[in-house]
Amino acid sequence: MSVSLPRKELFDLPEGVIYLDGNSLGVLPKGAAARAQEVIVDEWGGQLIKAWNTAGWMDLPRKVGNRIAHLIGAPEGSVATGDTLSIKVYQALAAALRMRPDRKVVLSDNGNFPSDLYMAQGLMDTIGKGYALRTPAPVDVMEAITEDVAVVMLTQVDYRTGRMHDMQAITARAHAVGAVMIWDLAHSAGAVPVDISGCGAEFAVGCSYKYLNGGPGAPAFIYVRPDLVSDIQPALAGWLGHDAPFAMELAYRPAMSTERMRVGTPSILQLAVLDHALKVWDGVTLDEVRAASIELSDLFIAEVEARCPSLVLASPRDPNVRGSQVSFSFDHGYPAMQALIDRGVIGDFRAPDIMRFGFTPLYIDKQDVLNAARIVEEVIQGEIWREAKYQTVSRVT
Repeated sequence: MSVSLPRKELFDLPEGVIYLDGNSLGVLPKGAAARAQEVIVDEWGGQLIKAWNTAGWMDLPRKVGNRIAHLIGAPEGSVATGDTLSIKVYQALAAALRMRPDRKVVLSDNGNFPSDLYMAQGLMDTIGKGYALRTPAPVDVMEAITEDVAVVMLTQVDYRTGRMHDMQAITARAHAVGAVMIWDLAHSAGAVPVDISGCGAEFAVGCSYKYLNGGPGAPAFIYVRPDLVSDIQPALAGWLGHDAPFAMELAYRPAMSTERMRVGTPSILQLAVLDHALKVWDGVTLDEVRAASIELSDLFIAEVEARCPSLVLASPRDPNVRGSQVSFSFDHGYPAMQALIDRGVIGDFRAPDIMRFGFTPLYIDKQDVLNAARIVEEVIQGEIWREAKYQTVSRVT
């Protein structure tokens, strides 16, 4: 390939597996298990509560936040880590609505991840006061950004199809009508180059268990544009967002940084693993990753379409408006995906008919793509998906 990828030697990949699901859960980086063991045995076990100081636990959320900031085009000190993505969506949206008290419309799209919409609706129901959530089709978002919109809240890369919004253009449009912009980077961080500072968005949120390889349940992050921090009043005012947590003051006094968006005590074990996982990005740029991703995904599309005409491309064909995943529609997508997984090609399924394949060039190469396409052909053309064992739907698809 034309770039210095992949870096398979940095990951623990099971033998005989082609992993095309890093857009849902990343691969275990080598050394992560040892780092978790170190935190458990040496730090928690050996140092007990002293480890908050002696092992640097208290500073770990800030350290990890700065690592993530580097990957999303944000300055140091502007990204806080901890809690879950849904909590961070709630925080960002609550703060954004307070910035536009005379407007009552939150604009998203009907391709957004459902949890983001659930959090938005729950927040608006709690507040009352006539708030409304509008969800046009993704292609209609630009014209739906009107002067009655308080907040535009979008996921940059559609979790089902991989369709990618134009961050710069949409943020500019939101600002032109006086709306606040929130970007969900769950399918962007570590997958595509992001310049959150350059686009001027007020907020961004994201998770770290997909392309950042932080492991299941890894902590979320939130970005606040630095010039706004001192005016943001968190709706969830947790003790670690306080300016002096151990002063134990009865009244909340927010930290004078994005740290005010922290809520509860951080999961040190998960943060330590994530901190270690982010080392795989040392010496590689998102531009390199993006170039490799486009090369691999374009190859996969060409191979699958040539071999399996019954699969219909659900992702944009133009790689410039597609994230780091490829989705195909197939009426029997669920059993077909189970048959693929049974043969070592791991992707996933999203209702009603989407077969998703993620491309993570840090550990996927051209030969993996060719082998995967060949196995897709075997499953689809051979109708292997019809076997009874692939028809039972699991809780996680």
